[in-house]
Amino acid sequence: MQNLKDSHKFSWKALIVVILFFSYFSCTLQLFIFISGHSSVNGLRDSVIYSLIWLIPILLFPNYARKIATVFGLIVGSLSLISVGYFTIYRQEFSQSVFFVMAESNFNESNEFIQQYLSIKLIVVLLVYILLGIFLWKQVQPVYVKKTTKWVVSLLIIIYATMPMAISLTVKKNSLEKSGLHLLSRMETTVPWQLVSNYLAYRTQLSNMEAILANYETLPPLNNLIDANGNAPRTLVLIIGESTTRNRMGIYGYERNTTPQIQQFKKENPNLLVFNDVVSSRPYTIEILQQALTFADEKHPDLYLKTPSLIHLMHQAGYKTFWITNQQTMTARNTMLTMFSQQTDEQFYMNNDRNQSSRRYDESVFDPFKTVLADPAEKKFIVIHLLGTHMKYEFRYPKNSVYEQFKNATGISFKLKDDELERYNNYDNAVSYNDYVTTTLFNMFKTSKENGFMLYFSDHGEDVYETPPHDVLGRNEKAPTKTMYTVPFMLWQSPQWLATHPNNYQAYINRKYSTQDLIHTWSDLAGLSYDLYQPEKSIVNPEFKQNPRWIGDPYGKNSLIDFDTLPK
Repeated sequence: MQNLKDSHKFSWKALIVVILFFSYFSCTLQLFIFISGHSSVNGLRDSVIYSLIWLIPILLFPNYARKIATVFGLIVGSLSLISVGYFTIYRQEFSQSVFFVMAESNFNESNEFIQQYLSIKLIVVLLVYILLGIFLWKQVQPVYVKKTTKWVVSLLIIIYATMPMAISLTVKKNSLEKSGLHLLSRMETTVPWQLVSNYLAYRTQLSNMEAILANYETLPPLNNLIDANGNAPRTLVLIIGESTTRNRMGIYGYERNTTPQIQQFKKENPNLLVFNDVVSSRPYTIEILQQALTFADEKHPDLYLKTPSLIHLMHQAGYKTFWITNQQTMTARNTMLTMFSQQTDEQFYMNNDRNQSSRRYDESVFDPFKTVLADPAEKKFIVIHLLGTHMKYEFRYPKNSVYEQFKNATGISFKLKDDELERYNNYDNAVSYNDYVTTTLFNMFKTSKENGFMLYFSDHGEDVYETPPHDVLGRNEKAPTKTMYTVPFMLWQSPQWLATHPNNYQAYINRKYSTQDLIHTWSDLAGLSYDLYQPEKSIVNPEFKQNPRWIGDPYGKNSLIDFDTLPK
């Protein structure tokens, strides 16, 4: 009897081993992601919290500890191999975006994937991962605690785990559905909740996207479409940047040399046009692209649902269309982006990370761009969507690289706190790397000797302590600053294109323009006219008319203001 009593004593060693075992299948990957600087500590924090849920059955039924651990290891351990293997191959976390890409793949593509990525490295990583899991499983022993303790600890784990949902319901006054989705999003770093959460999120976003696409399919074509270029072979490229304000670009007069490569490109190619006074109408990606890629604007925000998009326009004009993106694919915010991409003939999704705050470099778009440039289609329309200088800025460029050049206060004429200075420098470094990416794309297009043009603009700006009193970070439509809206806008036309399209666009580079009217400028550049086309909304048209550049939430009462009335 005494021996039985002694065997039921509480053991710290047994408790630690159990926690390590149940945390292993989620926290190991998240710990590596955090230590390697791929993402922030949030994923590791959440995986620890939601791995502790498995401690509850061990505490309540200690005599079944090995059996519970065995079932857990077989099911959850096996499922975790998916995320570990995926990260080993792609250096990205498994996410709902991956479900989307997997669903778009056929058997042959899946077979090719396995053949391409089944490597010695992958096998070794998975084998070591499995052996460590088996080692921990062999150490699992019952954890005996007092009856009161097991119930108190179990209750505390449940309370702590469900706290995000409770706060969402009570403090933020969100609906039960929204609060539940918020809880699932916090659990998505932890197996098996990761797969459940990502699948449910994927299905939700897919349904939303399909509804929007179905609506687009019912829209009539543009009336009286005329292509002035006929059937001449050509390639037209649209590069969409992210969160890059022209105020922090050397080519626009910024005191730091953040854009040496595009400035050199301009010296060698005087026909690169740099437009000096272009702004965005919204400081958010989805909202501005709903206008820039459609006929919607600040006064008519719902037209993106009622009229064809730029992709539809190019399809109707006979172009083969492509979408290359380093943005996330299937998230609640990015469903609209994916909807636009799905309207094209071919898509290249280069970023399937769960978290936008992770290291995904825009150079990933180079290879698919080469592939598309080599496509034999005579008329090509290519959209490249970059991650640009999106927060977190330090994740937008390789560490310890030539782009990490700004490390002190040199070139800054005002005082910043240490943490503010670090962010300020990180942003400039991100702009410097973005300069490399965009210039490389310009050079790739030039080297291809394709007949056509390339237009680059950023969706919106970002205020990183730029506006006095230098305490604003990010974007806020309710408290706008000019820096949030000022964007780069550059056009390069190939020599072949200029030979057949002589123009005087240089005379227009100082015009005041809003990218809400981009579809009209693009149509003008491409030689397309139709009933909805308005030449007075094209920055390169002689009939251009300067109108107030409205910014603000078009759905808010009296919320629109003229950009030019904002203080400098």
